[in-house]
Amino acid sequence: MDTLIAILIVLTNTAQFDSSHATGVWLEEFATPYKIFTEHHVNVTVASPLGGVVPIDPRSLNDETQEKFADEIELLKNTESLADIDVNGYDAIFFPGGHGTMFDLPGNELVQKAITQMYESGKVVSAVCHGPAAFVDVKLSDGKYLVDGKKVAAFTNSEEKAAKLDKYMPFLLQSKLEEQGATVKTAENYQPQVVFDGKLITGQNPASSENVARGVLETLGFPPDRGKRVRPAKYKIDQ
Repeated sequence: MDTLIAILIVLTNTAQFDSSHATGVWLEEFATPYKIFTEHHVNVTVASPLGGVVPIDPRSLNDETQEKFADEIELLKNTESLADIDVNGYDAIFFPGGHGTMFDLPGNELVQKAITQMYESGKVVSAVCHGPAAFVDVKLSDGKYLVDGKKVAAFTNSEEKAAKLDKYMPFLLQSKLEEQGATVKTAENYQPQVVFDGKLITGQNPASSENVARGVLETLGFPPDRGKRVRPAKYKIDQ
């Protein structure tokens, strides 16, 4: 593509959700899409509600991921503040997951304003795993919830219970999205699942990160990688 595309990635600043559970972003959910976007020469801005350091969930760190994603880990030491960003300059917004998102993205005015502004401007709004927590309580200018009547994917109640972290969460993400009118499409635990509803693109879990990123790029007009389409042709991009 000749025109430079810009994507805004918004991450959590939450480092802990009780005295015994460190949290943050799930590294692969940020790093894999970031690599895919930049490999396609997309201009990517990495931000968070407060700016500065974005913590990494220690469960997503090991020798392999620290080596593979060394450059992406460095980026998380100094993210931009969402308050300093004009979202009009971006073609898509993307929210990676990690349990930290459940605590500082829902209800955040800057996050809500960014999502509403981009969605109503016809931009791509996307998230993976716990990233759709950013959509909770987001209302459009007509007063309806963003997810009302939409098909989405997100970390499921079953997955949360399997992780044994459900009792620590402020709410179950699947249930909350359904309460606000979403139809949450579910795959088996930890199996990849990406759902397209117009320019709203969501993935269920870490295994879905790559295809969410590729689906975002396809929606923005990039050809499918290696000729393998992620976004089903039957879904109109201009919905």
